[in-house]
Amino acid sequence: MVYIHDRPDWPAFQWSADRLAARLAQVRHKQGRLLGRMENLGFTLKAEASLQTLTEDVVKSSEIEGEILDRNQVRSSIARRLGIDIGALAPVERNVEGVVDMTLDATQKFDQPVTAERLFGWHAALFPTGRSDMLKIVAGGWRTEQSGAMQVVSGPVGREHVHFEAPAANRLENEMSALLGWFNADRDSDPVIKAAVAHLWFVTVHPFEDGNGRIARAITDLVLARSEQSAQRFYSMSSQIHKERNAYYDILERTQRGTLDITNWLQWFLGCLDRAFDGAELIIGNVLHKARFWERHRASSLNDRQRLMLNRLLDGFEGKLTSSKWAQIVKVSQATAARDIEDLIDKSILQRDAAGGRSTSYSLVP
Repeated sequence: MVYIHDRPDWPAFQWSADRLAARLAQVRHKQGRLLGRMENLGFTLKAEASLQTLTEDVVKSSEIEGEILDRNQVRSSIARRLGIDIGALAPVERNVEGVVDMTLDATQKFDQPVTAERLFGWHAALFPTGRSDMLKIVAGGWRTEQSGAMQVVSGPVGREHVHFEAPAANRLENEMSALLGWFNADRDSDPVIKAAVAHLWFVTVHPFEDGNGRIARAITDLVLARSEQSAQRFYSMSSQIHKERNAYYDILERTQRGTLDITNWLQWFLGCLDRAFDGAELIIGNVLHKARFWERHRASSLNDRQRLMLNRLLDGFEGKLTSSKWAQIVKVSQATAARDIEDLIDKSILQRDAAGGRSTSYSLVP
């Protein structure tokens, strides 16, 4: 099989500007409208929207690779780093801190060059123990010949689908030198097109033993932040790729087995980004709903435990809220949890759900 990185004209990517012009103009227009709308929200609501977006980005980017992170830990880690007050912060595991480190370095320092050392730092943050699951890997360095052929696969263990094979390890120094040289020197490309090309190029080279997908998406976020000259994020490309991951792997595979004309890949990328902007409407809706909720109950006398749990519900509590879950999360007795809940019911903030008995659960009053 001949892949695009085997072709003699690699990596001279080509595309049809005419075929992309209408979609690119639409995407840039929608991007500008979204940013203008967010500017009108005010500082506090913008910070909350950015926090929700970054949390979604970290969680979904990891899910694409089969790693499930605790959303509350991710949110706490991001809030602490950005100085956003969300009340009591959840303790955060080391692997979560690493993914957040990489994401924030990419989005908050978008104007800094992307160098091999910076990528090594991101990779080391993703794998602080030097292991991927039970396997020892090279952390903070390009993959080596000892790791064997690097195949890009998807699907569950035992039913993996091989999409393509990356260049041999002995080519990586030259490959990454060419990629980073172009990335840091190019000032002419539209930044949205550049984000798409950089993503494809990095995934094709696949320079690390693991974590390539997450780093490719971090590079994408960095370039998109440059295109907006803003560290605040209001839409999640990773979340949209997660929703469309079958189509994502399909277009990647077809592109790897094709020519250096990557127009089809760029069309898919622009479409995915366009749909990510639509997804931002959900985040904006959640932020405004939360703001209205606290405005409506600003005169209510609530303790810290109640505020913490109400925010959990507003942020999308997983499963049903019961008194035992309340007691476990805020680390109080069952009796204290019951008193907290009854007080909120008396204030018409919480309500008992229809199913009663031992499985009594509670939800916010609409």
